[in-house]
Amino acid sequence: MNKNNIDPEKVNGLLEAVSKKIGVPADKLRKELEAGKFDSALSAMNKNDATKFQQAMNNPKMIEKMMSTPQAQALYKKLSGK
Repeated sequence: MNKNNIDPEKVNGLLEAVSKKIGVPADKLRKELEAGKFDSALSAMNKNDATKFQQAMNNPKMIEKMMSTPQAQALYKKLSGK
C-alpha cells in the first residue's frame, strides 16, 4: 500500500474522528503516527486491547495478515478513492 495514493482529505477526516474519540488533538495524533508512535492511541485503549495492538505492531506477519482482511482492504479502497 502506498500512502501517497490516499486522499489527504479522507485521512484528515479520519484523524479528526479518532481525535475526538480519544481526546487527543488531530495534529498531535498525526505527528505521532507519522513517527511510528502510538502513545496517544494506546493511552485511550483498555490495557488488554493496547497489549494486543502492541504485539501486532511488533509482528510483521500479523500486520500483513490483518491488512489482507476484507475489512482492511475496504477501508484502504475507501481512503484511497479506488
